[in-house]
Amino acid sequence: MIHGIINIYKEKGYTSHDVVAKLRRIVGQKKIGHTGTLDPDATGVLPVCFGKATKLCDLLTDKDKTYETVLLLGRETDTQDISGTVLSEKQTGTVTEADVRSVVASFVGAYVQTPPMYSAIKIGGKKLYELAREGKTVERKPRNVEIFSIDILEMDLPHVKMRVHCSKGTYIRTLCNDVGAKLGCGGCMEELVRTKVSSFVLTEAKTLAEVENFVSDGRLSEIITPVDAMFAHYPALCVTEKWDKFAYNGNALPKDAVGDVPDGHSISDVHRVRLYNSKEEFIGLYDYKKSENKYKLVKMFYTPDV
Repeated sequence: MIHGIINIYKEKGYTSHDVVAKLRRIVGQKKIGHTGTLDPDATGVLPVCFGKATKLCDLLTDKDKTYETVLLLGRETDTQDISGTVLSEKQTGTVTEADVRSVVASFVGAYVQTPPMYSAIKIGGKKLYELAREGKTVERKPRNVEIFSIDILEMDLPHVKMRVHCSKGTYIRTLCNDVGAKLGCGGCMEELVRTKVSSFVLTEAKTLAEVENFVSDGRLSEIITPVDAMFAHYPALCVTEKWDKFAYNGNALPKDAVGDVPDGHSISDVHRVRLYNSKEEFIGLYDYKKSENKYKLVKMFYTPDV
């Protein structure tokens, strides 16, 4: 079984679930999960987790993300993107580049955003987009998101190309809609490319066809990011052989069950660590509890291959 993450380039026309289904066929493995939905018309980075790495799906979904988008001013749609039914169209001749820069900049920072009806959020057991397709509109609870930065890359009004670095749960379609509303002319998203999720970037993403070629050539391992690489910022420690089974069971481990602390760290300042067995196989994340002089399990990734 494959264990790790592949940085997939999701192509236009596929849902995130389509990508997972195709990868199951390509690699011959059922245990696969994606790390955050991209709309069918959107493209870009979609980290896909295999085997033990599926325990990372929620962690990666929580990461901040970077997108490049094209905002079309002067048009408002029911889906907040170019594919939706047009609700209104307005002239944009009086909107200046200075107006756009000022309004776009005003969205940087904490931002209360109301999720769109055409989204996968569930209310009353049904996804919002299913209700929307039935012609129903329900109240959505606004939620706090954060825009870390917005860079305007190109402006040829009514088109505005932007790079957006944002927190999890941010809808770029809604951001485009809200920018247009604040400008008084309306707006919708014309294009969307996700360029970064955590450490996964667009320039290194592989299409499904490329993954299939790697499989055919017996080189799939070359594009798999190991599970423990996602936690490279934590110190790595190995238990001694005597304590391997205790670690596999998720037991708390005394200080002397673990080998030497890496250079540059002392036991007093090590909090979270990557723990490995005596053969240097990744077990999981542990926290050192100084008051108890023990390492305690945070998240287990070890499962014996069968």
